[in-house]
Amino acid sequence: MDDLLILTFIGGLAAAVVLGYLAHKVHLSPIVGYLLAGLIVGPYTPGFEVNHRIAESFSKIGVILLLFGVGLRLHIKELLAVWKTAVPGALIQCSLSTVLLAAILRLMGYGWSSGLLLGLSISVASTVVMTLVLGNHHDLHSPIGHIAIGWTVVEDLLTVVLLLVLPILLGEGDTSIAKSLGIAGLKIVGLCVITLILGRWVIPWLLERIDKTRLRELFTLSVLVLALGLAGLASSVFGVSIELGAFLAGLAVGSSEFAARAAGDAVPMRDAFSVLFFVSTGMLFDPSSLLQAPWIIVAVLLVIVIGKPAIATLAVRLLGKPLSTAAPVGVAFAQIGEFSFILGALGKQYGLVDSNGYNALVATSILSIALNPIIYSFVRKHSVGYKYKERPLTMSPQDAHACVLLGYGPVGQIVYKLLTDQGNHVTVIDLNLNTVRSLRAQGIAALYGDVLRPGTLEDAGLTTAACLILSAEVEDAEELIKQARRLNPWIRVLVRCNFLRAAAGLKKAGANVVAAGEAEVGVALAEAVMASLKQSPEENFKQRMSVRQKLYEDAGAKQEWSLPE
Repeated sequence: MDDLLILTFIGGLAAAVVLGYLAHKVHLSPIVGYLLAGLIVGPYTPGFEVNHRIAESFSKIGVILLLFGVGLRLHIKELLAVWKTAVPGALIQCSLSTVLLAAILRLMGYGWSSGLLLGLSISVASTVVMTLVLGNHHDLHSPIGHIAIGWTVVEDLLTVVLLLVLPILLGEGDTSIAKSLGIAGLKIVGLCVITLILGRWVIPWLLERIDKTRLRELFTLSVLVLALGLAGLASSVFGVSIELGAFLAGLAVGSSEFAARAAGDAVPMRDAFSVLFFVSTGMLFDPSSLLQAPWIIVAVLLVIVIGKPAIATLAVRLLGKPLSTAAPVGVAFAQIGEFSFILGALGKQYGLVDSNGYNALVATSILSIALNPIIYSFVRKHSVGYKYKERPLTMSPQDAHACVLLGYGPVGQIVYKLLTDQGNHVTVIDLNLNTVRSLRAQGIAALYGDVLRPGTLEDAGLTTAACLILSAEVEDAEELIKQARRLNPWIRVLVRCNFLRAAAGLKKAGANVVAAGEAEVGVALAEAVMASLKQSPEENFKQRMSVRQKLYEDAGAKQEWSLPE
């Protein structure tokens, strides 16, 4: 069993790496490659085969961490702000999409019961796919992302209700619908109350004590336990989906001052395991189903990629949002995923969905997931009122005064004062929790987090900042500079280091200015010597700059010291 588990994990990820890379090379979303990887290592193709049940178990970890991360970065206020759009929008879209597919399938010979159940199955979208697609287009934390994620939360709640009510409607269970809905409502309210209590008091208290140990791996482990544990608790005790539980767990941790650091710790694990979600989905696909029931697959696919987005877009427009918001939100729902399989399996269990219908769900899930990034990108570029252009090489006046300062020690405090005296807006990142709390109490924008963890720089506003200043020694500073350059190629990077031997590597990584401690000490001593020669201030300045430039040139780190106007 141990060997099978290891082979499944390694085989699934290895196939995903190869196919994801090839998909990228031909300008397709890597998601397409991950799905094809699942098909290749699945039971319906010859050659190497991994265990689907094990792959699915691994993928659930990725789904939990992915939704946990979304909850971390989505504040409750942002969620409540879109509630008036998300709730009616989800109800309209789910209802009309269900009826539309049921009517089409009725014309193809299916009964209303089967058609409605298949319609319900395709009315809900995959939160995993949506999160990745929105994130790739930097829309996850925009009004588009807030509406779409709030919408999926409503869909998750509707799915929970359906899973409770359907067995009763189909003649099983010894409780009434009203009683089942009442119990479900109480459980959800109870879960929300517990989430609020945990987020406000318990989790901050716990993470603060873990943080005081200064053991990075212990903090990371704590984040993992919180994400998986709270998701499992929500599912097993309160009867909601693991996905919704993970999202609420993220909201609980996200309301604390540890949100940025927790998000950074969860991302590396999330990326590896979430890929296995697509691999395990691809393993379900039987290519022969395309020949067995092609017209059902075509009908279902058309409703998913055309009907659902059109209905969702219209609903958002009717609720008062501009087309530039409505169209991207609509196409974000042009796919189906994990909940579709759950509802489809329930229908199959009660004899309402035959094998052709279930295979159509699997086939259209894979096809719609593969097409969704392409469709979303196209619509996002051509939305009315949305200007899709490459970022200009010059900063806007607002961006020109935004700076990110890493470290608030003695040097950082001097830099902060100089910048703010000139009217710049500075966001400080520091790993000292007491420092961050003190800064926030003074009204200073401060973030507690590890800059080497993905997401921390984005949370600090680096993508729109004019400069990044590393006023403290940072482990792997060269990699940090490269990350900053990938996020914002136009940013000006100023770095501090202790020794001249490190300056060349930092310059090569992309730093504009490197200030090495031993070089600046040499310059200061040279200045003190020159002061006794009674030269003019201009001559002293020229000699000082000459000494500085010579020191850095000899170290292979020639740089321009004059600041831009």
